[in-house]
Amino acid sequence: MIRKHTRTGVVVAVLALVIPPLAASGTANAADVLLSANKPTKVSSVEAATFGGANAVDGNSTTRWASLEGVDPQWISVDLGGNATISRVKLNWEVAYASEYKIQTSADGSTWSTKKTMTGQNGGIDDVAIATSGRYVRIYGTKRGTPYGYSLWEMEVYGSISNGDTQPPTAPANLTSTGTTSSSVSLQWTASSDNIGVTGYEVLRNGSVVGTPTGTTFTDTGLASGTAFTYTVRARDLAGNLSPSSNSVQATTLPAGPGDSITIVVAGDIASLTNTEHYETAKLIDQIKPNHILTVGDNQYDSGTLTEFRNHYDKSWGKWKSITHPATGNHEWYDNLNGYKAYFGTQAFPDGKPYYSWEAGEFHFVSVDSDPMDNDGSDSTQLNWLKADLAANTKPCVVGYMHHPRFTSGKYGDNPKIAPYWNAFADVKADLMLGGHNHHYERLAPLSKTGAVDPTNGVRSAVVGIGGDYLYDERTDRVGVEKYFSDSHGVMKLTISGRSYSWEVIDTAGTVRDKAGPYTCR
Repeated sequence: MIRKHTRTGVVVAVLALVIPPLAASGTANAADVLLSANKPTKVSSVEAATFGGANAVDGNSTTRWASLEGVDPQWISVDLGGNATISRVKLNWEVAYASEYKIQTSADGSTWSTKKTMTGQNGGIDDVAIATSGRYVRIYGTKRGTPYGYSLWEMEVYGSISNGDTQPPTAPANLTSTGTTSSSVSLQWTASSDNIGVTGYEVLRNGSVVGTPTGTTFTDTGLASGTAFTYTVRARDLAGNLSPSSNSVQATTLPAGPGDSITIVVAGDIASLTNTEHYETAKLIDQIKPNHILTVGDNQYDSGTLTEFRNHYDKSWGKWKSITHPATGNHEWYDNLNGYKAYFGTQAFPDGKPYYSWEAGEFHFVSVDSDPMDNDGSDSTQLNWLKADLAANTKPCVVGYMHHPRFTSGKYGDNPKIAPYWNAFADVKADLMLGGHNHHYERLAPLSKTGAVDPTNGVRSAVVGIGGDYLYDERTDRVGVEKYFSDSHGVMKLTISGRSYSWEVIDTAGTVRDKAGPYTCR
């Protein structure tokens, strides 16, 4: 998209990961014990479902908590499980760091006392010596160091707990799947034991907590059909101590319905230079195991060079390049499509042009290069090709896709420049149009050439700009919007069967955020 996200703090953050840090305010006691590992957290907000507070205390420097972008203040707190003597707080900031923040403690998690105020910070790793006490510790960000939000790879609190319960429960055992439907998985396990008592369990799907039952059974609902998920379970005690994980178990939901079907993954606005969410959306592809992948442009930021493709897109979505049918985006055009063409080859230029058509089952798919029309307001060569291609089509179902949507309530709004493309599809009563450019998901009712709802002759459409780059929350309401979200990345799982089609939109937490169809082709 037009906005770029080259963050100047990237070098600082990377160096901080590989160069041993100096303590910001003294040296911690060598006898300090890490108190915060896997303890319960609370946060002021999350940028997306996969950036929860638990990521900041999991001991994994590749997972992180991230707040909403552009809003002050924001905070994350951790419950140490008992009153603690605290001697050290260590923060490993992602690129989106706090230039000013407070370290606060509390006895009850509601009344907070500021113990240290940090100013003039530059990200990386802050290792802060502090002499205080409390059961709860909070990092309270008051000034962002970037235009984005606050994001921590890890938050570590060191010290000691006197007469507190520090013994975790045993790991749950014998986790098994007891049944599946097309949208649910049922689980059971053997109870954990604890020196004082187990208070509940955490069920993790693909590494993210999806349930907190008190008993030893759980049913995970709202799942994508025909998709494999991996589960583990952990136990908690009254002090908040967390057990090791159970054995893992994989369960696959049942197919959506009987009969032959073809599965196609759809998304755009994918591989960022600074955001790693495209690796998470790629994991969804691995679970869905589609027959085809259809991308709606801006496959690789910031300029779509071959080096960028090789260093980012290729390491995530590139695994499925052989089944990918891409469309161009404006970011690929920053390099005049050189990197795009070199990376995808004849898949993206089957006839020497960056627009083409292909077929699957009873469906005719058309990939449109919308950027020249969006920039210049005309592209007669491609438009003539498009009209001829649609006229020659013999398949009963037609799907068009291009980077710029004709109609949307998202950041960039309706785009009259590309109306000639939309009108060409409308003239042949195309069944579905797919786009990106606006970094959100949106399903729209069939719309006419003027953007009015027209169930009889209008074209159904969806915006699927949630493949990995930073999400947008700008929005202006318009008629015809049936579903909208911009709080999580994900993919569309489009299923075509005979002359019908339907889809599910699955976010990176594995949750189905939208279901549409089945619709019958016209």
